[in-house]
Amino acid sequence: MPPADMTPGATVLIVDDDPGTLGFLTEALENERFTVLVALRGDRALAIVQAHLPDLVLMDAVMPELDGFETCRRLKRMPRAATIPVIFMTGLSDTDHVIRGLEAGGVDYVTKPVVPRELVARIRVHLAGAQLVASAHAAIDAAGQALFATDPLGRLRWATPIATRLLLRTQAQDAAEHRQSPGDDSHAELLRQAITAGVVECPAAAVGVASVDIRLVGRLRGDEILMRIAEAQPTRDEARIHARLKVTRREAEVLLWLSRGKSNRDIAEILGLRPRTVNKHLEQIYAKLGVENRASAVALTLNALANEGALSS
Repeated sequence: MPPADMTPGATVLIVDDDPGTLGFLTEALENERFTVLVALRGDRALAIVQAHLPDLVLMDAVMPELDGFETCRRLKRMPRAATIPVIFMTGLSDTDHVIRGLEAGGVDYVTKPVVPRELVARIRVHLAGAQLVASAHAAIDAAGQALFATDPLGRLRWATPIATRLLLRTQAQDAAEHRQSPGDDSHAELLRQAITAGVVECPAAAVGVASVDIRLVGRLRGDEILMRIAEAQPTRDEARIHARLKVTRREAEVLLWLSRGKSNRDIAEILGLRPRTVNKHLEQIYAKLGVENRASAVALTLNALANEGALSS
């Protein structure tokens, strides 16, 4: 089947600060039965991707404020958008400019003035390739494996659909824990922690992060690191503390490690939190339990555990 038939009705986002270019490209692509979204600025393009995920992005390289290179880098750090093909459009064709686009995450580039037939041919090739990748990821999910890959710095390369949903939830929960808006840097830091734990501590270390477990699977081609993500399963003791003391799941985790003699700093490292976040959890725990200090909280925790069996090791 020809590539033209593999991507009917695909959505293309055009990002360019020149209204004339936007109009010209929109007409050319709509004539080829593509659905077209447009953005005059990089920040607007990122907002559109969050709300309406396109199948491919045409990105002007040179724009004021947020240029195409930085816009592409930010787009590639979004779990849902990591595998969207980005084709750069530029009036400059020197090697350094092309390399910047590819290093930012672009898959191809065309020089201005754009030739519509050539552009459409390139779009169809990359859409067909992205469709095959999406099918492969869906097959991996169907086999019960939620996988994603990063570079050594924790920057996302790709993720299967289930892994994407878990990563998005992790990002949002981590931002809530640290009282900040969901951001690329904090998410990358979480993944760096997982990578470090897996590579340095043991071959397949589990890292509990915001109600998920992340495990190192291994290294793929080049510098790509393959990770597995899954719902974190609370231990029997955590579930017992949660049920008997009427605290949240996270507070139950804090209380469990508190009852095992861990310091606030130790608990922060174990749960992937900041020490001040642990302190805040303890303040809320003391208020819920009606106690004044950690010794009293530990006593109530041990009593809750002892009522239904000994503390597990």
